Amino acid sequence: MQNLLQTLCDIKAPSGCESALADFISEELRPYADEIYRDALGNLIVHKKGPGKKLMFCAHMDELGVVATCYGEKGQIYVAALGGVVPHRILYKRVRFMNGTEGVIVPDGDENDVLKNIKMGKLYVDIGARDEKTAKAMVAIGESAVFVGDYVDQGDVIISKALDDRAGCYALMRGLMEAKQNAQDVYAVFTVSEELGLRGAKAVGVSISPDYAVALDVTRTGDTASGPKMSTALGKGAAIKIMDSSLITHPIVKERLKALCEKRNILWQPEVLERGGTDAGAVHLTGGGVPSGCISIPTRNIHSPGEMVDKHDLENVVALVTALIEEGM
Repeated sequence: MQNLLQTLCDIKAPSGCESALADFISEELRPYADEIYRDALGNLIVHKKGPGKKLMFCAHMDELGVVATCYGEKGQIYVAALGGVVPHRILYKRVRFMNGTEGVIVPDGDENDVLKNIKMGKLYVDIGARDEKTAKAMVAIGESAVFVGDYVDQGDVIISKALDDRAGCYALMRGLMEAKQNAQDVYAVFTVSEELGLRGAKAVGVSISPDYAVALDVTRTGDTASGPKMSTALGKGAAIKIMDSSLITHPIVKERLKALCEKRNILWQPEVLERGGTDAGAVHLTGGGVPSGCISIPTRNIHSPGEMVDKHDLENVVALVTALIEEGM
């Protein structure tokens, strides 16, 4: 199944350009669904019919990227961020535009001056063009690009770009594939434009109107010298979210996830994230309110081309998703 995760990570899908990834997920899950469709925004909805209340899962398809905004006379491609791109993390990193053209993020001016106050407006993409005319022929204004980061399977960990949130997509797909039955009416939603403000989730929260919702997303770890002060770490299992900037997990959801872990011997750890949010943050505010929570995958180097997850954590997340589908809320 590792090949599935690698394929998910390799597909280019910056915010607003998720259709190729949606096509792939749709074909893979067709044998496991009663219906698959897309809404007006491009969210992919995989419906597994069942009794009782609606249980909705969300995992976002989009990854961080940049979009071409204008040209420089020496062939520069100036770009804007798609999502929470941190400028100092992308300096001298490679990007690949949707049309296949590649380039490198470089300083616009003297490197030392740029580094004193680094921001997107002081960077551009060098595609090797010698003048504006050549640049225009290679990359159109509005063309999106993703960061280049090879998929590496190394011991207990996987390193790749776009694990935020292809790891969540993978866990949700595996759960649907491995569940022997479903106790409730299950909607697995692969959302668009999460990185631009949870946009896809806001739409499906209204259209599906679930009784319960669980997001699948990555979370930061506190197990490195440069990490935040938090208990979440690689190798300690699936992270059950207590709260983040967008959500305090509903007690019903939190306790149910913990009970399933205890029942099935699934390794888990609590997660308190001071900054950041997930699709659950949007869904829980829709309608009259939706009891919501999140199962997180501990991830180092989030929002970089070198994100890192632990294989055992990922398998524990898959096991918890499978358990929730089979036994319900």
